[in-house]
Amino acid sequence: MSSTTSPAAPPPGGSPGTNEKVLFWASFFTLIAAGMGFSIRSDIIANWGKDYGFTQTELGEVTGMGLAGFGVAIIFFSFFTDLFGYGKLMRVAFLLHLTAVLTTLAAPFAFQSGGKQGAYWCLFIGQFTFSLANGTCEAVINPLTATLFPKNKTHWLNILHAGWPGGLVLGAGVGLALNQVGGIGWQIRWGIVLLPVLLYGAMMFGRTFPHSEAKASGVSVGTMAVSIVSPILIFLFLLHALVGYVELGTDSWIVDITKAVLASPDKALMAFMWTNIMMFALRFFAGPIVERINPIGLLFASAVLGTAGLWMLGQGFTSDTWPWMLAVTVYGIGKTFYWPTLLGVISERFPKGGALALGLSGGIGMISAGLLGGPGIGFEQDLYASKKLEATSPSTYERYKSDKENAFPIPGIFPHAVGLDGAKKGVLMDNGEQLAADLAKVEAAGKKDENLEKLNAWWQAAKGYAAEDKPRVEEANVVGGKSALEVTALVPAALAVGFLLLIVYFVATGGYKQIHLHDTHPPMEEY
Repeated sequence: MSSTTSPAAPPPGGSPGTNEKVLFWASFFTLIAAGMGFSIRSDIIANWGKDYGFTQTELGEVTGMGLAGFGVAIIFFSFFTDLFGYGKLMRVAFLLHLTAVLTTLAAPFAFQSGGKQGAYWCLFIGQFTFSLANGTCEAVINPLTATLFPKNKTHWLNILHAGWPGGLVLGAGVGLALNQVGGIGWQIRWGIVLLPVLLYGAMMFGRTFPHSEAKASGVSVGTMAVSIVSPILIFLFLLHALVGYVELGTDSWIVDITKAVLASPDKALMAFMWTNIMMFALRFFAGPIVERINPIGLLFASAVLGTAGLWMLGQGFTSDTWPWMLAVTVYGIGKTFYWPTLLGVISERFPKGGALALGLSGGIGMISAGLLGGPGIGFEQDLYASKKLEATSPSTYERYKSDKENAFPIPGIFPHAVGLDGAKKGVLMDNGEQLAADLAKVEAAGKKDENLEKLNAWWQAAKGYAAEDKPRVEEANVVGGKSALEVTALVPAALAVGFLLLIVYFVATGGYKQIHLHDTHPPMEEY
């Protein structure tokens, strides 16, 4: 990948050439890679819980690292994007992606040598590295797209970010196809993530990258830094934190929760694919929509729909397939425009912020998703599932509870909770068949596995109660998932209030207008 930069961005209003088009679609495929990784991880997360005995909170911590590093990398590299050059950053991202895939695949070996903690840290580091790679890409592709399409930033940023749901759909499709084959382990599923990584690497190799719009217009890094202290921009950063929590935090868990509610892995993947196919298509039409209602109006409508969809998912009437599909459709339409449209607003209203403003906003959203959204929604599932099971059958709860107490990422909001042990739940769901097969395999190799032996000793004592325990544990899982989604609906509700306040602000100050840097007297394009 070349680190060469052109002396200036393409002329405003001009059509990008072949080099620019290849760069845009290569950027698109970085989000395909990120989306596939996210989707496949969401599908195999239950395998990690079953194989290594993680609670939902612990799994949320691992998946949270698949987002938090994203934010750290965006923010860090946003300060140095123009200094290092886009090509050098993409080379770093490519190497990080390769390292992350291999580290994650090493988890079974870490489990054999270091037990549960060994597997935990291997997955934790692998997913954190994967998110660092995604964040490094994001530090490049958002300002790059704004530079390539200075007159239609919101529209093209939405098209760019259609790569994210596109990757989610491809990842879910991989899972669905391999489910039909059967017997395909999570390692093979995860390894498929390498395909889009190799593709974007090949497309960007040797390409010439332009400078950001801000640098091409002579805006210094100091001016960029000063521009980010605007009260409105700081408020937009706060809203992006809420977007990260609700959009990516929920997406981290929605497949796993749907599997519990609909009792079907295939239906869960199909529901996930449907919402993201819809999201992929709708993002291509953001331009005509914002021309009619402006970006802030679109964000307000999205937040209202997102609130309604999550609330519906948390209710009892959506426990069957078609009501659930209706609710995820409403939620899917709501979440479609959050991320790219918010980036578009920042790019249009604060162009002097350059790559720094865009990177900070996206980074804040990702850090919120990783440190709050993924772990928080996982904790809420543990909290409500354990409450339900302890209330209906204390003895069942004692048999299946974890040996670790967990807490919500923000102290004082929820009480501590002891969730259900993922490995024990896995043994219960298949009546110990996989455990017996694993033990036989170890014995045939003339080896010993203390983790399996410990789990088997527990199962020999617990299996006599399996017939009565299984429906109770299944019910608790459904209650935990639905309750977590219902509580999460409060986040888009807060977003709706925030976007409504912005609407009032722009009405009071003359309307929402786009600001450009390419003239001495910047033209203002009003929606």
